[in-house]
Amino acid sequence: MPSSSPETTATTSRYRSIPSVAWLLDEIGSCPIESSVLTDLIRQEIDVIRREIADGEAFDRASVLDRCRRSIDALLATRLTPVINGTGVLLHTNLGRAPVSRATAEAMAQAAIGYLSLEIEPQTNQRGGRMDEISRLLRALTGSEATLVVNNNAAAVLLVLTALCAGKEVIVSRGEAVEIGGGFRIPDVVAKSGCRLVEVGATNRTYASDYVSARTPETGALLKVHTSNFRIEGFTARPTTRELASIANELGTIVVEDLGSGSLLETSRFGLRAEPTVAEAIAAGASVVTFSGDKLLGGPQAGIICGKRELIRRIERHQLARAVRADKTALAGLSATLRHYLAGEAVAQIPIWQMIATPVDSLRARAEQMVAAGKITIVESEASIGGGSMPGETVPSIALELEAENVDLLARRLRTGSPAVFPVVRQNSVRIDLRTVRPEQDAVLAQIIASL
Repeated sequence: MPSSSPETTATTSRYRSIPSVAWLLDEIGSCPIESSVLTDLIRQEIDVIRREIADGEAFDRASVLDRCRRSIDALLATRLTPVINGTGVLLHTNLGRAPVSRATAEAMAQAAIGYLSLEIEPQTNQRGGRMDEISRLLRALTGSEATLVVNNNAAAVLLVLTALCAGKEVIVSRGEAVEIGGGFRIPDVVAKSGCRLVEVGATNRTYASDYVSARTPETGALLKVHTSNFRIEGFTARPTTRELASIANELGTIVVEDLGSGSLLETSRFGLRAEPTVAEAIAAGASVVTFSGDKLLGGPQAGIICGKRELIRRIERHQLARAVRADKTALAGLSATLRHYLAGEAVAQIPIWQMIATPVDSLRARAEQMVAAGKITIVESEASIGGGSMPGETVPSIALELEAENVDLLARRLRTGSPAVFPVVRQNSVRIDLRTVRPEQDAVLAQIIASL
């Protein structure tokens, strides 16, 4: 018989270096993973090692055991851990956008851990509407006749257009046919909804007469879109919601307004540019208004559809409505958030408004308390709203500046700590903006800085 080549012998030896599953299980010992899942995980790791051996790599028992342990650690680890937001971006999409109030969080937790009267009327024991409470609250707060809640505002826009305008034309200003992040493009959404997009006007200037000229018997709606994360300044014009509503009434069609952030408070109160509120859009005659629950509203992720009762009923009866509806925890959290507005305590209780409204002097006082931790310089900064809300608008703030020989290394240490701190990296320093740091996190933050 021909003898094996040295290369074949070496490969065979490397395969023999792979320990058995039983040995690995015994060495790993106690593990918070169900035994059959753990066994499959080890076998998967061994299969990978076999393929690597075929490519010429070598392993010993210790390295295989180490690989299995790292795979276990990776499976047990979670990325969804609380962090300290030092970026100065109040609605930071990558950090989960708006933190909710304590009352909202408790309402969501209670809804998650038990049963609740979601779609049943206790008095009659008959099936009831899951939107009844939120509709009542938003009727009181905005004047809308009815409300439907879905899982986010992108779904809200898609559902509204699909339910009300499929097969028809939707007229939109060319300056509002935008992409607002995550590939959410108005032209694509209109197409997906089964509508035909009709763009009118110019990028910077659109007039009421443009909508009138574009109207045909196939027109399903006039669509007004909040441009969210950009704005055009200077030589601009576009009709108001009230003007569009007047045109729609004359033409026998409807106005759908996507407000994006959907503020219930007047932003000018806080030194920000005036942002149209939901109540203003409803009062101006918008037939249907959509907005987010987790931006300036300050609640859980949701897409909220308000407007005329008959139109909302048509929307909620559409087959797509069930596919995108919000779950019980979102509804419970949204209800709790709206009750803050009802009680006139939104600024005092909802974190996004607390952060916006906090005076700079209060931030400076907090910063001065942390100077004792060392390595800190107090500097003035500008915080932004973020989350596609109010582009270009900033709020004066205070930041802690940390000097470092290697700013990237320091920023990485902060981001990978426990708890993680996400800072702003400057050319020669790392900054932690206090407007987005919750006051109850100050003590922990000071300890983290002192340990650097």
